[in-house]
Amino acid sequence: MVNELLVKLADKSLTKDGLRQRVKQDFALVPVLVEGTCSAKAAVRYGCSKVLMDLSAEYPERLYPYMDSFIGLLDSKYRILVWNALAIIANLAHVDVEKKFDAVFDKYYGFIGNEYMVTVANTVGNSGKIALAKPYLIPKITSNLLKVEHISVTPHLTEECKRVIAESAIKTFDLFFDKLEEKEKKKVLGFVERQLSSSRRTLSSKAAGFLEKWR
Repeated sequence: MVNELLVKLADKSLTKDGLRQRVKQDFALVPVLVEGTCSAKAAVRYGCSKVLMDLSAEYPERLYPYMDSFIGLLDSKYRILVWNALAIIANLAHVDVEKKFDAVFDKYYGFIGNEYMVTVANTVGNSGKIALAKPYLIPKITSNLLKVEHISVTPHLTEECKRVIAESAIKTFDLFFDKLEEKEKKKVLGFVERQLSSSRRTLSSKAAGFLEKWR
């Protein structure tokens, strides 16, 4: 069964949607997908990780037993697997009774300083789910998100990329701003105010809307 599913995914006789439906009918197949993320074939590892990401949003309790495997994907040399793992881990945060995320908090937020824009954006964009699932981590999450203002420019992360990331941070702060303490609110408001003069129109607009709502 293992080889059959992965072979079919590789030769495209089984689509990602088809695989997702198979697993939804039998969650005992989840280990097959976890194994598939280690495949040498791109279609298999990315197909499996995408289906796992989708399932983690819909059935987090069914995927939580494999949390350690998803945390392991944060070390992958393949950026797409890292991006999917960042999303999966965030999706599982609210069923994380063993506080496995807490143990790798610094590793997760270490990606704020990554050289690739999409990696940073995925970390920022998934943080709202984690904050709402684990409100006691909100001060630490906020502190890390505020670092996006000072991340280094790289060949894969331009000044414009930083503006995109700042916009994502504002969207994330909007999800839990009401849960911040006053000193944290002031720091976030200061960050948002500094985006009002941004050359990126959607960022300045997002900042203005945030301040109108929360200030």
